[in-house]
Amino acid sequence: MDNITTIAELSHEFGGPEYVLGGGGNTSVKDETTLWVKPSGVTLLDIRPEDFVALDRAGLAKLFAIEPPVDPEAREARVKEMVMAARRSGAERRPSVEAPLHNVFPQRYVVHTHPALVNGLACAIHGAEACSRLFPEALWLPYCDPGFTLSREARRAIGDYTERWGVAPGVLIIENHGVFVAGESAEDIRAAYRQLIETLRAEYRAAGLECDLPPTPPPDRETDERMRQRLRTILSADEVSHVASSGPFPPPRGPLTPDHVVYARAFVHVGPISARSVAAFRRQHGYGPRVFFDPAGVWAVGATEKEAQMALAFARDGARVQYLAAAFGGPKYLGDRSRAFIEGWEVEHYRRQVSLGAG
Repeated sequence: MDNITTIAELSHEFGGPEYVLGGGGNTSVKDETTLWVKPSGVTLLDIRPEDFVALDRAGLAKLFAIEPPVDPEAREARVKEMVMAARRSGAERRPSVEAPLHNVFPQRYVVHTHPALVNGLACAIHGAEACSRLFPEALWLPYCDPGFTLSREARRAIGDYTERWGVAPGVLIIENHGVFVAGESAEDIRAAYRQLIETLRAEYRAAGLECDLPPTPPPDRETDERMRQRLRTILSADEVSHVASSGPFPPPRGPLTPDHVVYARAFVHVGPISARSVAAFRRQHGYGPRVFFDPAGVWAVGATEKEAQMALAFARDGARVQYLAAAFGGPKYLGDRSRAFIEGWEVEHYRRQVSLGAG
């Protein structure tokens, strides 16, 4: 089996909802001169060997030799330009924004995901301390903006780790983000994920927590229809072309990872839904809510059915991460500056459009 077929199979294996949702996560394989990485927005479950974007590794490495613009928008535009320029002849798709970070790992295979079981640790107040105790060989990286800043900080941290221990880390856990697993073989990847997940499951059980939110019955038909009609009355047609609903679960009280911000928005509407409450939400946050929590259930709106369903899925994932974080001191939410960067980042808007089939 060739390496690109292997990374495609690993992508499928770690592309299910226990590891990523929507277009989240990315994977790569490399040799001495070329990195093949997942295109932006393409799902791990759907990717084919021919979909991977071939990049010149030396071209990618040039990113770390430049002094990027201070302005975040200008910086990310410059980085995008250089990553696109590193594409091999014939490569047309837009590579994952995290391609430079994949290139930093010396190992052949890299699989990056956002499992709720891992993010219960990564999004926790005492996550760093717990990571050191549970996974002493892993590298923990404090939160930083995704894109160039993350690649630069991870490169520095991986270099320091390698200099200290004489070997590159196989597991990188990024605060309020997810995990990168690197290895020379597919079995290296599987074994590292197996240890991560099994260790964390045991830790949650020891803390008296279930590993998933308990299932709840959906709202009855009359309540569901009444809420859908209320949303259509209050919101514009563009906001509420489609509605998805589920049984109740505890609402996430703040933004936990970039993906939660992108798909479900940083904050959700909690409590009775009315024109006044939605107007107050808009005044406070600067945008309309995408997800609504009520004691009878949860409703998510979107321009398409897929958009509404993904918003609901990410809201539930956020609730699950928030719940699991209780094992490590409680949830740690993204700060306002970090949240604002994600909300305005062109890369995330592009990825969301592609993953939702809108572009």
